[in-house]
Amino acid sequence: MLSRSLLLPALAPALLIAGCMGTQNRGLESVHQPIVSRQDYAFDVRTAGDGLAAGEAARLDGWLSAMKLRYGDRVAVDDPTGGRGVREDVAPVVARYGLVLGAERPVTAAPVAPGTARVVVSRMQASVPGCPDWSRNGSQEFDSNTSSNFGCATNASLAAMIANPEDLVHGEAVGITDPARSTKAIDAFRKAPPSGAGGGAVAGGGTR
Repeated sequence: MLSRSLLLPALAPALLIAGCMGTQNRGLESVHQPIVSRQDYAFDVRTAGDGLAAGEAARLDGWLSAMKLRYGDRVAVDDPTGGRGVREDVAPVVARYGLVLGAERPVTAAPVAPGTARVVVSRMQASVPGCPDWSRNGSQEFDSNTSSNFGCATNASLAAMIANPEDLVHGEAVGITDPARSTKAIDAFRKAPPSGAGGGAVAGGGTR
């Protein structure tokens, strides 16, 4: 009994320290913030004269389709000759996916072989590393921290839903404010027929 009574007070500081370990969230801004990463994918196409060789446009279109090219992706061309013919042949292929060919010349690890040009797709992805985070015991909180998981749900949802992850870095440059653009979604909803007639809106102003 004597050894047990001495052991419990000795373990008390260790238990308090263990309860305070884990991710610290001391402010109203969560430490779990979206992180934006970028991957570059390269595809070499054969050239002939000042443009693409026969059949290369179709081969490029097949690659872009396999890449599931989408909004937010950036496409650029690295042509060692510096001519406009390759760009003019690649631009219509990229336009089929609703994108505009970028004006900048991408930097790639390997040099472009003679007689070829390189099409580079840059894709960004947003994620919140370390979530969910239950590393801190909230039942023994003595440092005024919020939960170690605070902010995970909100920021992870934001990272998953954002169409262009680059907007999380420096926002979207919209230039002059266009009221028609901001009311486009509302206008589409109001003009939609009721769901009973096969449309997407419910009579009375609700949604499905």
